[in-house]
Amino acid sequence: MPTYDYRCEINGEVVEVNHRMNDVIATWGELCEKASVNIGDTPADSPVSRLATGGQVVKSGSLGEKNLPPCATGPCSGGACGFN
Repeated sequence: MPTYDYRCEINGEVVEVNHRMNDVIATWGELCEKASVNIGDTPADSPVSRLATGGQVVKSGSLGEKNLPPCATGPCSGGACGFN
């Protein structure tokens, strides 16, 4: 399951949680329950927002695919962009 970071609008805390891509977490109470975190003094209905986090780039060599062609989407022909 993917990992997501959420920030509470009221207390400013950021919590990391694993859940399915189609799951929706909208409140501090839902987030704390999903992450097994103590809700503390923050009201359970406090809104949370999912943070945009960068994904990891996986090089094809780490997948065992050493014979893939270089990236053809930009000026990095030959694999200089690190995607192969």
